[in-house]
Amino acid sequence: MILASSKRKTTTATKKTAKGTSAKKVRALQKDQQPVKELKKEERKEEKIRLKILLVASECSPYAKVGGLADMVFSLSRSLAKLDHEVKVIIPFYSVIDKSLYNIRFLGSACVHMGCNCEHWIGLHEASLDGNIPLWLVEYADYFNRRGIYDEPGGEYKDNAYRFGMFSKAVLEICKEMGWIPDVFHVNDWQTALVSVFLKIWPNLLSPFKNSASLLTIHNICYQGKYDAVVLPYLGIDWKLFTADTFEDYGQINLLKAGIVYSDFITTVSPTYAKEILEPIGGAGLSEILRKRADRLMGILNGVDMEVWNPKIDPLIPANYDKTDLKGKLLCKEALQEKFGLRKATNIPIVGMVTRLHFQKGISLLKSILKEALATEDFQFVLLGEGEKEFEDFFRTLSMEFSGKAASFIGFSEELAHLIFAGSDFFLMPSLYEPCGLGQLYAQIYGTVPIARATGGIVDSVLDIRQGPSGTGFLFHQPEATALLEVLKTALELWKNKPQLIQTARINGMGKNFSWEESAKKYEELYTKIVQKKYSSISAHTPHNPSLSASLFP
Repeated sequence: MILASSKRKTTTATKKTAKGTSAKKVRALQKDQQPVKELKKEERKEEKIRLKILLVASECSPYAKVGGLADMVFSLSRSLAKLDHEVKVIIPFYSVIDKSLYNIRFLGSACVHMGCNCEHWIGLHEASLDGNIPLWLVEYADYFNRRGIYDEPGGEYKDNAYRFGMFSKAVLEICKEMGWIPDVFHVNDWQTALVSVFLKIWPNLLSPFKNSASLLTIHNICYQGKYDAVVLPYLGIDWKLFTADTFEDYGQINLLKAGIVYSDFITTVSPTYAKEILEPIGGAGLSEILRKRADRLMGILNGVDMEVWNPKIDPLIPANYDKTDLKGKLLCKEALQEKFGLRKATNIPIVGMVTRLHFQKGISLLKSILKEALATEDFQFVLLGEGEKEFEDFFRTLSMEFSGKAASFIGFSEELAHLIFAGSDFFLMPSLYEPCGLGQLYAQIYGTVPIARATGGIVDSVLDIRQGPSGTGFLFHQPEATALLEVLKTALELWKNKPQLIQTARINGMGKNFSWEESAKKYEELYTKIVQKKYSSISAHTPHNPSLSASLFP
């Protein structure tokens, strides 16, 4: 149970409490979950269901961030709370979280029972997101008191399956002991996919979560959580479930695959990516199992935090602007040229990039054509990014070879990122695959015309201006260097000869709504649908899957 001041001695859960905090302040919430009302068709528009939603993730901004997952969890939770749902977020309490920056209070301790008679005493802490959304932090020093979240420079942690398996189990233990039973567990990627698994193989009649639904979001299907199957007994999962239909993947366990099988619903971060992963070339080995669940798969495009990414109010750019007055964008362009040591000339287009220097991002394609383009075309190029050494070295050399025309900053800077989006004329994004992509969204919001490959979320958010007057950018389809060079030259030619077309694309992009509010409404609708279906199933005495009723807890 949750204990306010556990006297049990343990090296794995620190018992620090925030000043003025005592366990008496830990209040168990209502344990008996009330069924969600099934609405009549004519009532559904008038009456909205208020849901308890727990976002379960391995990252959440600003506390712990490696990639876009952290931003998604923060922004979605905030938008759902604005829609009047009861929202909480839970992540591990990594030692990399700077405790001095946040008001974090200790709630108590709990014992997490794993397989093989393993018991782990964890600490539960609470902070807040946006001032009103509870963030639960699960402390366990042996697993989370490390220099990184997933890895260190020498490689990923070899016990990641144990780390996130225990965390996933702890999520359920904490909800049970706190008496807060979510209507929806929204889990993310392989790190928390086991929550969906545990919900299904917990005996239905004994589980407080029998009415809870689970939704898994796949942010990038290439990261699947494949590990040695020896971890199964520790997870408390019977070997009879180690089959090709559930966990097994060429002799290993595949945690994302298991999450796909056991979740009530699956989403990806864009509609087009949801289609792409159903095909062998895009499914990374999981297309067949996804096709079996295609009726419970959909894509919802990630949104943008308009309080952070908005040229009208952005404090990180030298001048603000909007689509009705673009004078500030020209000032941002001049500031960008000065910052990167480029020749000051507002009539020369700037092609910008903010990216990870990784094969997925199409950097090999760009490397093949960029020198030729800079030598023959009249444009300037700026890049902000870091990643593979080969690519970092290439851009360092390029900046010296084309001094005054090309410049790069190897690393990351939030301020420089905003300046590039605001000051560039074009934004280059030659990704080989892109589940969602945020760069093309930011670019359009800032009036910077995307030049991008038509894949994943880019297809759902960029319209080719050559195809009609509502276009917002330029797309190429084949993942080939020649196709990239051709579309780049086309965009530069139109900049010179048909500037009004570029201006139309710019204004169209700035007029699009990429806010999280729109995406959150789609998640809200989906949550309601799967919860109502869950309750209908329970009331009809139909278990989700009778064949998967093996006991989780030894």
